[in-house]
Amino acid sequence: MMKTYLPLCVALALFTAPFPLLAEKPTPPGDNKTTTTQVLEGGAALLQSNTPLKDFDIYLVGFHPMKDDPENQMEAHHYCHQVNQDFAQCVLFDGNTKNANMTGVEYIISEKLFATLPQEERQYWHPHNGEILSGQLIAPGIPKVAEHRLMKDKMNSYGKTWHVWHTGGPGEQGATLPLGPPMLAWSFNRDGEAKPELVSERDKKLNVNTDEIRQSRQDLQADARPQSGVDALNGKFKRPSQPIPGVTDSDAKPNP
Repeated sequence: MMKTYLPLCVALALFTAPFPLLAEKPTPPGDNKTTTTQVLEGGAALLQSNTPLKDFDIYLVGFHPMKDDPENQMEAHHYCHQVNQDFAQCVLFDGNTKNANMTGVEYIISEKLFATLPQEERQYWHPHNGEILSGQLIAPGIPKVAEHRLMKDKMNSYGKTWHVWHTGGPGEQGATLPLGPPMLAWSFNRDGEAKPELVSERDKKLNVNTDEIRQSRQDLQADARPQSGVDALNGKFKRPSQPIPGVTDSDAKPNP
């Protein structure tokens, strides 16, 4: 758990700071719960254990484009469990209230573990430096010093993300059920790739400023090393894009 790696005063702050609660997008169709279902839920809460879920205590919010359809972009609320220093697992939702829809999963590994993957497997893992240095990936509701330390720990890491439900975004209607095959998600690695309204709506809802967060992380550029997959979607978006300082592709071929 993250509490193992941060000072106690910082770790405690992670669980006490408030953050805005967001309305979800679609509500799945279906009848109201019957009395029998409600009674069974109450009994389960008293008699059954939810132990695997208790350590999902790290909350992150970011954005994902789908690798095979980069203009299909989603806001993702991550609830993560840091299993050890090199591996975390996250459940993804479209909001942060009790009625939020579960939209996917993400596994996060360190640069060290990524180096052990066979070449064929690496195509599924997106780099994180662009998300961090751009200010797009945030940990809402915790002190700035704690968030900065958390992001420093995630520099040079990678994520393997599958979305199974697109519940919509700014100006678009989402599906009311998880339809179709799972979609492999990627990361934004250049300025201009993310839809501006996606970022601005998130900032407004959570009362944050991505540009200010980006400025506060400039010191993390010194920790950034070239990563695999940075250029995987370069040129595949509708908007012009520019490099993010410090974000480079380890697989890029040198100019002749």
